[in-house]
Amino acid sequence: MWEAKLQVDWARTIGLGALRFAVCLSLSILSPAATASSQPVTFAKDVAPIFQSKCEECHRKGTVAPMSLVTYQEARPWAKAIRERVLRRQMPPWHIDKTVGIQRFQNDRSLTDAQIDIIVRWVDSGAPLGDPKDLPAPIKWPDDEQWQLAKQFGEPDLVIKSEPYTMPAHGQDVWWKPATPIPVTEARWVRAVEMRPGTLAGRRITHHALAKLEQEEPGVSADDPANSPGLLMEWAVGKQYDEYRSGTGKLLLPGSQIRWDIHLHAVGETIRDHVELGIYLYPKGELPKYRTRLTLFASTPGFVLDIPPNSVAQTQDYHVLKAPARLENFQPHMHLRGRAMSMQALLPDGTARMLSYVDHFNFNWMTNYIYADDAAPVLPKGTILCITSWYDNTTANPNNPDPNQWVGYGDRTVDEMGHAWVNVTYISEDDYKNWLAKHKPDRSSADRLQ
Repeated sequence: MWEAKLQVDWARTIGLGALRFAVCLSLSILSPAATASSQPVTFAKDVAPIFQSKCEECHRKGTVAPMSLVTYQEARPWAKAIRERVLRRQMPPWHIDKTVGIQRFQNDRSLTDAQIDIIVRWVDSGAPLGDPKDLPAPIKWPDDEQWQLAKQFGEPDLVIKSEPYTMPAHGQDVWWKPATPIPVTEARWVRAVEMRPGTLAGRRITHHALAKLEQEEPGVSADDPANSPGLLMEWAVGKQYDEYRSGTGKLLLPGSQIRWDIHLHAVGETIRDHVELGIYLYPKGELPKYRTRLTLFASTPGFVLDIPPNSVAQTQDYHVLKAPARLENFQPHMHLRGRAMSMQALLPDGTARMLSYVDHFNFNWMTNYIYADDAAPVLPKGTILCITSWYDNTTANPNNPDPNQWVGYGDRTVDEMGHAWVNVTYISEDDYKNWLAKHKPDRSSADRLQ
């Protein structure tokens, strides 16, 4: 039962960290690294292609990463640290449990067991360069001024910028909430959005940013889950863009505006910056069938949280789907005491399906797990989404600033919260029945409720 697995994994996370690391190391000894052929592994032929596909996006000059891994000369001094990080699956940052729930994602940047094996064998053999002729052609990465989605869609149709804010070197956290008009004169549909702080320096002070879509929609109730505008996008470290599936999008109307909610914190240096949102539109006349809504599914009932000093805690909350829906992604959001989060579907027929479980959440990487087209869960009306969060306010949590402090719900980084950001696409009953007729429900991770 996956419920037992979650409890066992959580116990290991908070109480048996050393044992878990030992198990990890023992697995590396028994892995294919110990039984593979003696064919030498080199940086040029074997490791460089892995770094290009999984690491260089962040680990190159001019980015926030602490080192570049583009060349052998840059990567070689870090070989032992790289070995440790990939064995522990700390890098690349992909913190979802690979043994339960949905496992096919559009943006999977994790290493396979075979790739980890190659890196470990390379380091253990002395981290040789090999024949430079085997090196892959260098990747031409976009500079900081370029948008990530430009290679797919071209430049954004609209770029919306918040008013800048000057964050002093020292001081309390700030929540900057200006408004910026969206320059559309007719209804337009959005197929993708990308958000970022304006500069690399701005990334140091920006904890997260919300772009709330404010617009009047005649005849639409604010309580209508299928039509209310909601958030256009949420940005946090580790997340860059949202791309909507074919036939879905978000609607912009004349007179709309972005209401920013930007959380800034001091870093010992005065920095002035803004946040900007790139909007990619569907061609005029192309009308998606469904709207997608970025939804906050809380794990804290009533947004109340009580974590005593030197303790662990668990919270859980429930959310009913008022119409059939497809869930497009899973993005946990917690702060420094957050250690794990799961999203489970309790279906009307009495079965429970584990959708996703992030078993080692890391505050420094607010990773958005975007389901692959053929894996995104399609759920019936009346499904209950159960969001569970685990917190560790003890010395076992290396990110904990002070285990002797009581922690409650709050917006500050030193406070705590718990919710999942999920893009929800509500569909019709007929479309759900048609989908059900073509797909056998996945029971690989489902159990009958008792």
